[in-house]
Amino acid sequence: MIKLKRLSRNFYFICTILFLVWMLFFDSNDLFLQFQRSKKLNQLEAKKAFYTTKIQEVEMDRKELLSDQDLLEKYAREKYLMRKPSEDLYIVVEKSE
Repeated sequence: MIKLKRLSRNFYFICTILFLVWMLFFDSNDLFLQFQRSKKLNQLEAKKAFYTTKIQEVEMDRKELLSDQDLLEKYAREKYLMRKPSEDLYIVVEKSE
């Protein structure tokens, strides 16, 4: 009990406690905000990794399409419904129940 009274009267102890309370709760960069920011940073890094792999996949597909004319023609026909001027294009849509 005597130690608590001595600590409560100690100027440096009081200043340290006040500083910690201020930094943990009242500062613009408090502990809770730092936790939220680190969580958001982890999410953004995960998205960055996902999109980086997607970009690599698209670049590989692009290289394959630009190197092979038959593959490029097949892709254009399937994806964009392109056709040659002398062809007719029929789109068959199946009914779903």
